[in-house]
Amino acid sequence: MVFPNIDPVFLRLGPLEFRWYGLMYICGFVSSYFIILSGVKRKGLPLNKDQVADIIFTVALGVILGGRIGYILFYNLSYYLSHPLKLFAVWEGGMSFHGGLIGATLASLYYIRKHKLAFYPLADIGFLAGPVGLGFGRIGNFINGELYGRVTDVPWGIVFPSGGPLPRHPSQLYEAFLEGPVMFTILYLVSRKVNKDGVVVWSFIALYGLFRFLVEFVREPDEQIGFLFGGLSMGQMLSLPMFLLGAAMVIRRYRRG
Repeated sequence: MVFPNIDPVFLRLGPLEFRWYGLMYICGFVSSYFIILSGVKRKGLPLNKDQVADIIFTVALGVILGGRIGYILFYNLSYYLSHPLKLFAVWEGGMSFHGGLIGATLASLYYIRKHKLAFYPLADIGFLAGPVGLGFGRIGNFINGELYGRVTDVPWGIVFPSGGPLPRHPSQLYEAFLEGPVMFTILYLVSRKVNKDGVVVWSFIALYGLFRFLVEFVREPDEQIGFLFGGLSMGQMLSLPMFLLGAAMVIRRYRRG
């Protein structure tokens, strides 16, 4: 299969360019607003529509700043030190989920402490919305033709423009499916069946760590890093602790009365 020739820019207005990658982020944040608003009403939390919008804006800043800083620090520090103006070119890609998660968590803690809210009841709702943004983001990666998989002979292998002449796993779509609808469905069922604060949060951490660790076996490692200890990629090195910590905390939260 040949990679569909998708223009990363979906709209041009004079010097302005609007890219699919940025649109995917917007779709994720807008969807998260309605999911969080619905969850707030269902749980009876003392938040109105404007406050939910403030939460989304605060977390969005955390995701973007944390994701960009995380990518720079974890994956390509030397390049950005040599090309400092590229630090701000987020429309070209280059976002780290792990950095985005840290940024979103810090932003959430700031908002929750400022408004004296309980952490886990609100965080459970926010993390339930997380898979929607992740799914959209991975589709953006696919449109950009980045973060593709390793060379393969499976019938659905795709020849990516920047990936050489051989077909590769469309690992972005694997992640979009697992981190998007699959993880959302699991977390939704957990939120409905398990009435214990914090279980959704740590289930998200564990599931993402597991899915990312597995997909990394068919995803091409970052060229500037390659494989690390024991043949693991940077993504696996960052995701394995997430799975172990998340699983341990799910068990702990579930056992608490």
